[in-house]
Amino acid sequence: MDQNKRQIIHFDLDTFFVSVERLQNAKLYGRPVFIGGTSDRGVVASCSYEARMFGVHSAMPMKMARNLCPDATVIRGDMELYSKYSNIVTSIIAEKSPLYEKASIDEHYIDITGMDRFFGSLKWAHELRHSIIKNTGLPISFGLSINKTVSKIATGEAKPNGELKVSPEMVRSFLSPLPINKIPMVGHKTFHLLRSMGISTINTLSQIPVEMMQRLMGKNGIVIWEKANGLDLTPVVHHHERKSISTERTFDKDTTDIKKLNQILVSMVEKVSFELRKKQKLGSCITVKIRYSNFDTHNLQKRIPYTSFDHIFIETAKELFKKLYSRRMLIRLIGVKISHLVQGVQQLDLFEDTPEMVNLYLSMDYIRKRYGNHALKRAVGVKVH
Repeated sequence: MDQNKRQIIHFDLDTFFVSVERLQNAKLYGRPVFIGGTSDRGVVASCSYEARMFGVHSAMPMKMARNLCPDATVIRGDMELYSKYSNIVTSIIAEKSPLYEKASIDEHYIDITGMDRFFGSLKWAHELRHSIIKNTGLPISFGLSINKTVSKIATGEAKPNGELKVSPEMVRSFLSPLPINKIPMVGHKTFHLLRSMGISTINTLSQIPVEMMQRLMGKNGIVIWEKANGLDLTPVVHHHERKSISTERTFDKDTTDIKKLNQILVSMVEKVSFELRKKQKLGSCITVKIRYSNFDTHNLQKRIPYTSFDHIFIETAKELFKKLYSRRMLIRLIGVKISHLVQGVQQLDLFEDTPEMVNLYLSMDYIRKRYGNHALKRAVGVKVH
């Protein structure tokens, strides 16, 4: 399909964690707010626009943020509460949208290509936005354009609590004056590399030969160049088609050894959690599967707050297995699946007062990436001979 005929909306909840907290406590409206670890060793996970005026931003050490804005209210994050509101917004979008993708805990893409023949695309998006605001009380912004990249950038320009449509003929003029760090994929390192070359605007970046970008950054250079030129054919992937991550094990000999089964379960959860972190995804549903020796198969699942941490999945997996394995028959297969995936680095770590748990996971993952998935395991997941 001609890219210019596509109609892609990007919805993004404004300062999502802060907005949810303000629903719980109206006194927080209009005040500078930090969400994150409440000690000086903590990190800012999110902050209000009022706090940003003092130079505070996410991932900043809490001690520095307090020094910049000493009057701010600091709240320790509640991932369970944020996951609940995220799912409410998703359910509203799912009810009204022909094709949507949940990109992260606070972002959605919707493909309404063709609907403009029956409804005005901007009018439809406007009504959906107001339905979300009315039903949740949360501020939300959207960008509407020809692809994911332009619509996401448009959302950023529409914030806070606004909406912006960029028609096909306006894409070039819209993107050109913007700074290069507005492009998705241009992180801190890439930004400084391009700035060292004298590239500061999307217009300048778009005029560089694509071959030069490829030599400079490989495949990523091509993708960034395409985005700078308003090109992006990435489809909106239906939410229910988002891949889960799973693993199964069929035993050589059927067993009823509870200790052995729990050891294997822990090892499997470690494996899928590691894969989740490698792909920089979060999951909010875990399923445990068992198959008895007579081939009867049973599954049990549970929704949990978004995470990619082993210790949270392991606790839930053990709970599910205990409920599932009630017949005390021989088991021939056990499986674990993590689903309802969204893109995003682990958020829960930023709510911790100390970084020890996060550093432990970073160290464990480094060893696994270098020496293989089986190089490091929890003692409880290792078979004792």
